[in-house]
Amino acid sequence: MSSSAIRHVVIVGGGTAGWLTAGVIAADHRAKYDDGLRVTVIESPHIPILGVGEGTWPSLRDTLRRIGVSETQFVRRCNASFKQGSRFAGWVDGTAHDAYFHPFEAPPSSDKVDVLTLWRAASKGAPFAEAVSHQAALCLQGKAPKQIITPEFAAVANYAYHLDATAFATMLREHCTENLGVLLIPDDVVSVVRTDDGGIGSLATRESGEVVGDLFIDCTGTRALLIGDAPDAGLKDVSDVLFNDRALAVQAPYADGRAPLPSQTNGTARSAGWVWDIALQTRRGVGYVYSSSHISDEHARDDLTAYLKETAPDSGVTGEDARLISFRSAYRQKPWIKNVVSVGMAQGFVEPLEASAIVMIELSAAMISDTLPANVDAMTHAGARFNKRFVYRWERIIDFLKLHYVLSRRNEKFWADHRDMKTWPERLRVLLAQWKFEPPSREDFTDALEIFPAASYAYILYGMGFETAQRNVRGWKHTADSAHRHVRDVDAKVKKMLAGLPSNRELLEHIARRGLTAI
Repeated sequence: MSSSAIRHVVIVGGGTAGWLTAGVIAADHRAKYDDGLRVTVIESPHIPILGVGEGTWPSLRDTLRRIGVSETQFVRRCNASFKQGSRFAGWVDGTAHDAYFHPFEAPPSSDKVDVLTLWRAASKGAPFAEAVSHQAALCLQGKAPKQIITPEFAAVANYAYHLDATAFATMLREHCTENLGVLLIPDDVVSVVRTDDGGIGSLATRESGEVVGDLFIDCTGTRALLIGDAPDAGLKDVSDVLFNDRALAVQAPYADGRAPLPSQTNGTARSAGWVWDIALQTRRGVGYVYSSSHISDEHARDDLTAYLKETAPDSGVTGEDARLISFRSAYRQKPWIKNVVSVGMAQGFVEPLEASAIVMIELSAAMISDTLPANVDAMTHAGARFNKRFVYRWERIIDFLKLHYVLSRRNEKFWADHRDMKTWPERLRVLLAQWKFEPPSREDFTDALEIFPAASYAYILYGMGFETAQRNVRGWKHTADSAHRHVRDVDAKVKKMLAGLPSNRELLEHIARRGLTAI
């Protein structure tokens, strides 16, 4: 590679990863102008989009706004609905009342009140999330996170989306090529031309000839066409920590086209894994994530059928209709090598619990764009910084997902094996021992860009019945007066929002008819 300015970014692979990355870079670096950065996407017309990831994080609102997508058009085009968190059913012991929430709204700041003192001051028996946050109540009532008059992307309660991933990729492709100046080459890459130092000089395509670039981004999924054969590009397998390696995915229609829409992703524990249930405007996306070491594919289909009969008896859909997807929980410890950086499943994938796939694409695209090297000579430093950041993020995701399993008291072998401390990440083991005596705090998560903050850990810990010893402290944050004042604040906010917010279905129908106010 010569010492020259970076003028051309070439992305191989479309889908959510390729087109979100293209959109962020093109919007930030003026790709549609003559003096801007050139951005090219090579997308194979022969490889279908996986189209499974339907859950997102609130960060997607900022990403859509960053690339200039209208929220109204996004909701209309992508069959999108509003998501305010996740509800976990059956994860503790599988009994009828075993359920808890992980909402997007954080509890009151620890600078103002101790959350455990607040929880203990709430109504006796109130679940943690319902005691310390108003958002669980909104989810229980199927409320939307904003009013009809609230502008695009603005929120009354923090929210993300459920979406049709195939429709999302199609919308992004159109937006990038029509509005942001991204060049699309619909072709297959047949060979990679390496430079003497191991980077990429150009790509040979089947129909379009040679494509030369300065920075190449691999969005080819698990094929990892660009980075997979680079030295030191191997995946770190974490299947000894997270056992799930299969998913059965199916779409279930509504019996009633105006059925209420849940405001959260529903995750229901089963004998050897868990079922996701995501409500879009016109259908549900349902999938059973499981470990093939603990249940056969045949019995997993039976288990999914049983779930569908319980929750969608009139849909006519069974586990036999589901598409089988195999995966391995693993990530690259060097996702950026020379002038090649991997994004999406080419960088890594761990099971879909807590919907981390799309947000990792967003974070990757943002960091590439924000820290784009001025010239090729700066590529080594940019890559090292990127690698350090994303290895940390993958490790924190693994810690957090494992937490959901280790606290379960279910007696099936799948759940018992997760409780074996030999399968726990060392950092999680240390923190769980510490949290027996103090709640999670920001001192446990000191990175400025933590992917899961202390509040998220608290929702899972105390939602699953973890106990932290009551501390003998006398600070004003721990007084009964302070706690009761915040209990009243939470109660007042719940009443106000329940009275003033429409249902999810009502807001989505308004958007379909009239749209949201643009900003």
